[in-house]
Amino acid sequence: MSRRLRALALLIAALLLAPLPALAEVQVMVLGSYHFANPGLDLHNAEVDDVLSARRQAELVELIERLASFRPSMVAVEARADALPGYRRYLSGEGPPDRNEIEQIGYRLARRMGLDQVLGVDAPGEFPFAALQAFAARTGRAAELQRSVDEIGARTRAFEQRARSASVATLLREINRPEAIRADHAWYVGALGYGAGSEQPGAELLGRWQARNTAICARLRQSVRPGDRVLLLFGAGHSHLLRQCVLEQPGWTLVEAEPYLR
Repeated sequence: MSRRLRALALLIAALLLAPLPALAEVQVMVLGSYHFANPGLDLHNAEVDDVLSARRQAELVELIERLASFRPSMVAVEARADALPGYRRYLSGEGPPDRNEIEQIGYRLARRMGLDQVLGVDAPGEFPFAALQAFAARTGRAAELQRSVDEIGARTRAFEQRARSASVATLLREINRPEAIRADHAWYVGALGYGAGSEQPGAELLGRWQARNTAICARLRQSVRPGDRVLLLFGAGHSHLLRQCVLEQPGWTLVEAEPYLR
């Protein structure tokens, strides 16, 4: 080997063995929320008071200041448009206010941080609950399945009762506790008990739910930049899987929402 080729080989080896420069860490806060203006898409839908009332608006002003201390550089929400045109309308003050949490928390926080856009990272998904019900009815387990659904209903009614006196920040803090997040996800895991042989409606339901959240995770990963501080605002039922998504991404750190809600 010539001296020139030997030198080139040594240079290539040194480059290959040299440590890669560390990318700036991405920090993500997953903020699970109840729906301020419930779209009625869940098995049980909480009915809460008007978020546009003077009391709730004052609470939201305080909440946004708490979340602003996280210093997010990106706000991502449960909507499917990549860059939400509604945020521009919100910034301009055109049209009536929207009651949903995307505007009341997401848009407010983005405006407070001077961000030029709010990112929608939601993905379409299916929820094949009818197939689960049909299997349960055919195998004599309809009452068992209904009890599990009624348990969700009981928790929803308890939340409604709590919402009469608790602040928005307090309600969010309670549903972002680890035990509350586990309880929300436990119903989906419990669905795995419904099925036999090649007929697996419970696994299909859980799989579809996981697939939607995986697609949300992918859209988030494809949108962040090194050093971003992301507030990810989604319905609380998504929290377990979205937190798992964050924990599994190299160079990402999960920031707990609960301390910012105290």
